[in-house]
Amino acid sequence: MTSTEQPRQRGEGTDNPRPAHRVALVTGGTRGIGAAVSQALAGDGTAVAAGYRRNHEAAEKFAAGMRAEHPSGLFTVHEGNIGVADDCRRVVGEVIDRHGRLDILVNNAGIAIDKTAAKMADDDWHKVIAINLSGAFFIAQAAMEHMIGRGTGRIVNVSSVIGETGNIGQVNYAASKSGLFGLTKSLAREAIFQLERAGHPPGDGVGVTVNAVTPGFVATDMLTGMPDKALDRVRGQIPMGRLGRPEEVARVVSFLAAEESAYITGQVWAVNGGLDM
Repeated sequence: MTSTEQPRQRGEGTDNPRPAHRVALVTGGTRGIGAAVSQALAGDGTAVAAGYRRNHEAAEKFAAGMRAEHPSGLFTVHEGNIGVADDCRRVVGEVIDRHGRLDILVNNAGIAIDKTAAKMADDDWHKVIAINLSGAFFIAQAAMEHMIGRGTGRIVNVSSVIGETGNIGQVNYAASKSGLFGLTKSLAREAIFQLERAGHPPGDGVGVTVNAVTPGFVATDMLTGMPDKALDRVRGQIPMGRLGRPEEVARVVSFLAAEESAYITGQVWAVNGGLDM
């Protein structure tokens, strides 16, 4: 696993970096919805650690753009495999070591391997579940331990409307995204329980909240391989008549990640143009 970072902000007469107000880890944070979330949080003055897998050159290019756009902030990128539990824990530890704290976790990383159930190989099932659901649990588990100890934190899981409606050829993807609903609600309850045990009763400060966002069909790389006719059919099903934009999802994530959103937990927020009305 590797990490790269922007030059540290230095105070007068000291080698210590200027402390950021809050620190966020966004998995899959250099592309698509994740990139928009990284942008939104950085725009709010949050130090952002963006996770990525494999494409180091593209991650570095995104990081350079972020540093140019937000020169007074701090942005780092962290390589790791969300489908491996030990890697999830190492990424969280790396972010805390680098930034000194972790206030926000956005579980955004995910993949799709689309096949009908009749044609789905064992590995097609296991890989999607491992990354989209198990990875979200393992990285949240590590992050929540740190957040409970500090008495404050935000976890936002990025699910999908497919987790609510199902879809032909996406039984593995739908199952993984639906699983995030149960993960979100159970972790939200456990966060309150653990905070009380740690001496941070409900109503005491910012607290630790866990919520989910369910995007509909959003204009990202995941839809680039879809034929035009299929995209037209999708648009026809959406009351607002268009695909969503990544920044529209990021706006809701940023809202849920705010300290002022302390009274919202265990909730699922739809961003889908009215698709599920």
